[in-house]
Amino acid sequence: MAIQDMNYEERVAWVGLVVSIASFAVYLTVLFTRAAETPMPDTPYVDAMLWTIGASIVVMIVVSIILGIVTHKDGRETDIRDKQIKARAEFTSRGFLIAGALAALVFAVLELDPFWIANVLYLGFFFSALLETITKIALYRGGVPAW
Repeated sequence: MAIQDMNYEERVAWVGLVVSIASFAVYLTVLFTRAAETPMPDTPYVDAMLWTIGASIVVMIVVSIILGIVTHKDGRETDIRDKQIKARAEFTSRGFLIAGALAALVFAVLELDPFWIANVLYLGFFFSALLETITKIALYRGGVPAW
């Protein structure tokens, strides 16, 4: 399937996949570079985390706008299939979000360093977003199975 055969939602899913992987890779690179100088829990992470999250949001907004302009109105309307794909993808990825939140709760109860709590939450969000976009792409490529 060529890119011109994709609808707007599928294109945004592909961009989301690339952006989420790239932003998490940048965060890990910055984090591990800084960790070479200090122990991991003492490594400054907040600015890198906020910048990578913020940058990925801005990139997704800008690219979505550009895709909307480029595609004009062609293929930008959502239909029942798009809604089913979105619902199934959100349902599929919710487990990682819950697992990250539960892990953070356990870490907080154990009074672990805030570094670990924040990073396990970020990891849960990342894996949730990754699975959601992969699920969307797979469903656009393979079709939506019956519930």
